[in-house]
Amino acid sequence: MELNSEVPTAAPRDAATVVMLRDDDERGLEVFLLKRHGLSDVLGGAYVFPGGKLDANDSEVDAERHLDQSPAQLHLALAEPALTVAKAQGLFVAAVREAFEESGVLFTTNPQSLDAIQRSATTSPFNQMLSMHSLQLETSALVPWSRWITPRMPSITNKRFDTRFFVAAVPADQQARHDNHEATESIWVSPRLALEQYWAGQIELAPPQIMSLAHLARHTNVKGVLEAARNQRPPLVLPETFDENGKRVLCYPGDHQHSVPARALPGPTRLLYRKGRFEPVDGFEALFT
Repeated sequence: MELNSEVPTAAPRDAATVVMLRDDDERGLEVFLLKRHGLSDVLGGAYVFPGGKLDANDSEVDAERHLDQSPAQLHLALAEPALTVAKAQGLFVAAVREAFEESGVLFTTNPQSLDAIQRSATTSPFNQMLSMHSLQLETSALVPWSRWITPRMPSITNKRFDTRFFVAAVPADQQARHDNHEATESIWVSPRLALEQYWAGQIELAPPQIMSLAHLARHTNVKGVLEAARNQRPPLVLPETFDENGKRVLCYPGDHQHSVPARALPGPTRLLYRKGRFEPVDGFEALFT
């Protein structure tokens, strides 16, 4: 994972990510991760949660016909007073759309033949597909969890995003998989095991995924994650970067060098770039203390 020192001038792009979860009888809580194509210009080769940029059409979905909650309810759930109602709707729709495009999982209240829906999706825009199949998106299955804004000086990409993370239980009758286009591999894995694999150099993880998996590792099942998400205001995480002793440091709210004194997340308050990746300054176990 190469270090970036370019400071982009464009404003962060709005984006949405779905952290899809399930309970395994033996392994407990598991999360779905996709390996991004190695040639991708954003986090190529890294394991990520399904997600992507907000499209203008996401805010134009007919809410009365195709959403199980009103735009006002979606706006309230995100707890961002400065956000427009239309953009709040768009972010929920973007999350559902990206999950469907990248993993094949569709959060809908009236599931039909997914094969037919997926065939339609290859030739029709998402909004048109909703109308063709009279689908209603199950936005209530997605619970806002956190909001991540790329640092003003990004460290592993030259682009900035303002990403809302949602948590959701994968529908029991659907199988998540990678699309063999934007993502080349996929795994269901416990949060701690994913972090162990990252620490061993078996997979690559970007800082938001490292910190999010460390957060998830504090829960034993899907119910606990969803309850915790519903009982909090989604924390805003805007990491701040600086160089110390010739090494890049990412610090988070609550760190003594961050401009926000209150913690936003459990786990370490800073990650250090060394050995070609970001890792906790105090070692692996610092992710869980």
